[in-house]
Amino acid sequence: SNMFVSVVVSQVSTGSYKRQVYEVPSGKQLVDQAVIDRITWATWTSVLGDEVIGIWSRHAEKADVNCACVSHSGINLVTGDDFGMVKLFDFPCPEKFVRTCFCIVTTRNTVDIMGLYCFSRRCMMEIFPSHHL
Repeated sequence: SNMFVSVVVSQVSTGSYKRQVYEVPSGKQLVDQAVIDRITWATWTSVLGDEVIGIWSRHAEKADVNCACVSHSGINLVTGDDFGMVKLFDFPCPEKFVRTCFCIVTTRNTVDIMGLYCFSRRCMMEIFPSHHL
């Protein structure tokens, strides 16, 4: 019989744009990609990973997209970038160069996005640029 094992893990994006996954609270890094691929994430705020490859435009540089957040329902992803764009994607978006579902232009250097509430096709987003944090 299969036994269900629950392990708390956390993923981080390093300054060198590498995704790393750690067990909590031990701090042991998980390096087996097959194990990482089987993780069901409760939340997602990383701009790195196979699940979000599509958020990167064809001409984006590593630092251009700087925040992401998955909706509570787990079906939408909102991102913020250095150009003041807030974009809405389906989640996951593992295909390269996915077209955004919705886009809002805000002030430059959107650093964080707090709260994405999706109700069918209508979304309400609260956007907090860096000077409000």
